Amino acid sequence: MQIINEIIYLETEKGIGIYNITPEIEKLLQVNSIKNGQVLVFSRHTTTALAINENEERLLEDVKVHLRKLAPASDKYLHNDLHLRKNIPDDEPMNAHSHLMAMMLSTSEVIPVVDGQLALGTWQSVLFFDLDGPRKRTVFVQISGI
Repeated sequence: MQIINEIIYLETEKGIGIYNITPEIEKLLQVNSIKNGQVLVFSRHTTTALAINENEERLLEDVKVHLRKLAPASDKYLHNDLHLRKNIPDDEPMNAHSHLMAMMLSTSEVIPVVDGQLALGTWQSVLFFDLDGPRKRTVFVQISGI
């Protein structure tokens, strides 16, 4: 069995951003020799997440609205009491709501690879969520198989 480790780099926009990273994962499959196995996609930040779902513009807006209802930025959070926290950087944002949103989603997805292709359903895409943009982000991708 072969294991290949790759990184996808993203520069995100302000606020909640949802990005379809399926094409980037497919490109990584094309340049590597794995024909059958799996792809592990892992979110490397505490205010980001991953999901497999439909990449439809209006649905993605619904998801953003839903997440904002679950963890409103305007609520009071202890994590945002920056003056009470130790060893924080000068540019630390008040982003407790982003952490909470990320915890309600997933940090990873595993997708089967069959005949060199992601075995996703017709309407499925791998979606990366940045819940605290704008930022430079990385997604770890591990391709394993034969």
